[in-house]
Amino acid sequence: QVQLVESGGGLVQAGGSLRLSCAASGSTFSINAMGWYRQAPGKQRELVAKISSGGDINYADSVKGRFTISRDNAKNTVYLQMNSLKPEDTAIYYCYAGRNWYDPHYWGQGTQVTVSS
Repeated sequence: QVQLVESGGGLVQAGGSLRLSCAASGSTFSINAMGWYRQAPGKQRELVAKISSGGDINYADSVKGRFTISRDNAKNTVYLQMNSLKPEDTAIYYCYAGRNWYDPHYWGQGTQVTVSS
């Protein structure tokens, strides 16, 4: 069992920045990948970014060059630095952890990110 607690969402103007944090506890030895999905109203959930325990990273094309994911294995925490935010980044961001590279298995509670124009 893994528990994820995420924080850092909020309201920001276009062009601004936010940093999301997600701390894992419990059976953290079972985790390979950690990252974030996001879901905006009326849209499909999409993978934003993920990072493996060894540091392999994947970003959605829409955030590449603006968002940076990082991971502190000693703290069992993953971070998403979001720069140059756009209104289309507005969504609920859900931290996840997976026992392999491909699949989400555990979910955080979600945090709202709202970007105003």
